[in-house]
Order: sequence, then structure tokens, then C-alpha cells
Amino acid sequence: MANILVTGGAGNIGGSLVNRLVKNPDHFVVVSDNLLTGSREKLPDGSIPNWKFIKSDVNDYRDISAIMLSHNFDYVFHYGAVVGVKRTLENPKLVLDDIEGIKNVLDLSKNTGVKRVFFSSSSEVYGEPVEIPQYEDTTPLNSRLPYAIVKNVGEAFFKSYQQEYGLDYTIFRFFNTYGPRQSTDFVISRFIERAVTNNDITIYGDGSQTRTFCYIDDNLDTIERILNTGECKNDVINIGSDEEITILGLAERVIEIFKSNSQIVHLPPLPEGDMSRRKPDISKMLKILNRPLVSLDEGLRMTLQHRLF
Repeated sequence: MANILVTGGAGNIGGSLVNRLVKNPDHFVVVSDNLLTGSREKLPDGSIPNWKFIKSDVNDYRDISAIMLSHNFDYVFHYGAVVGVKRTLENPKLVLDDIEGIKNVLDLSKNTGVKRVFFSSSSEVYGEPVEIPQYEDTTPLNSRLPYAIVKNVGEAFFKSYQQEYGLDYTIFRFFNTYGPRQSTDFVISRFIERAVTNNDITIYGDGSQTRTFCYIDDNLDTIERILNTGECKNDVINIGSDEEITILGLAERVIEIFKSNSQIVHLPPLPEGDMSRRKPDISKMLKILNRPLVSLDEGLRMTLQHRLF
């Protein structure tokens, strides 16, 4: 039996991971989340016996220490963080507080025999791209946004704790993972919700900024294989897609797929934080996944079919 802690486990990626992990009867999963942006609706069915939820704040040492000192965790997935471009721009101090959560998880992990800690970093560590695609060994540190700074600092903490204490880690740099559990705070779920109700779809600026979008199953399959095989130990891996699309093109694609009558409305550009391009090198991911990625069109349809938002 492997005991696993997932912080931020009631969010989109965290909740999806928890639902995947509990399918293995040899896992017992503890979910920690303060429910600031997470939701109990994203957690597994209550009839499933091998998990429990504890409402707690990973940034509060008393909260998280009570959990980690009372369980003998083998693995920790630290996914707890303030997320969402608009939310992180409007709450910079709240974002910076997440550094405390990183330190709490690492201190407690190295003192309680955790075998490996997995950290949810972000494509934001790349800032404005200096090369496309974006490779794991290139981090230009040119973003001034608190969210990007915290993720960069977090990565440095994980690497430092491995060097100093031998605590093994894997850093996941997530690129726009979407799926049925994603709230409408995020672009794909918001576009779908607007399209199926025939309401206007709003985009910032002219929509020429590009992104890649990773369907949740591609994310989970990769991470599950890393957990089971021990690959990517003390390493960084991009988790995303290499199918690049403009935000305007995404809105048009959503309207076409769902045969919507929605109109596209342009808003003023965001003052900061809306990077011009995002496209990861996913060579490591594809080698581990060992199958084709879910296409954007297929992922959009599955998100609508199984949506929880």
C-alpha cells in the first residue's frame, strides 16, 4: 500500500489526479485543499474507500504538519497554489504566500521519510519565450509576474532540498491542461460554456497570442507512468501539447465544433501576463506516454461530454 498526499487535490488537475490514483486499490490518498478555488464536486465518490479529504491550508504549517506527521506518506504531489491569470494578477500577495506552502511540504517531506515529491510548476517559468519550442533546460527568468516568480522559486527549492537532504523530486511544467473538471475561470471551459449557451465569447486583444492545450488524460497518463516507473527522478518535464493555436483560432474552433451562434467580442489587452506564445518541447513526455496525444477537437468534445462545470 502506497500512502499519497495530494495538496490542492480538489482543483482541476489535482482532482483529476486523485480520481485516477484511487482506481488503484494499493493506493491510499489523502486530499488537502483549502477550497479557495477547488471544489468537493471534483473529488471521488464517497463510496470509494481508499481516500479521505481534509480541508486545510498547505501554507499554514500547523494545518499541513498535522496531516503529514500523522500519516506515513510515500509520495507527495504538491499541487496547492493560487491559479488563474486574472486571479493571480489581482492577488499578488496571496500568490507570494504560496512560497510558504512549498517550504512546508519540503521540510515535512524530508523529515518524514517521503520517497519523492512531485511539484506542479508552470509554463509561466518561461516568461516571454526566447526560443520556440520551449525546452526544459532553458528558463530565461524574464517574467516579473508573482505567479511565475513563485514557480521559479519553487523549482529552486526542490532542487536545493535534493542537493542538501537527498529528497527526490519531479517537477511538472504544466501547459494549459483542460478537461471536464476545469472551472470556467479558464479559457477552454469558459469558451465551451459560452458557446453551448450561444453567448458572446470574449477574448483579450486581437487574439493573436498562441497557446497549446493538453487534454487531462494525456497529463494523467504521463504522470501515472512516471509514478509507477520511477522515471524523471530529480528532473523537470514539460507536460503539454505541441499543437499550437491562436486564442482567436481557438474561439473560432469552439464555435464551429459546437455549431454555436456565439459572436466573438474583443476586449482591451491585459496590461500584463498574457504572453505572446507558448509551445513546449514535449519529447520527454511523448517518450514516456508512448502514444499519440488527444487532438484538440477530440479533447473539446470530451470536455463537453463529461463536464462538471
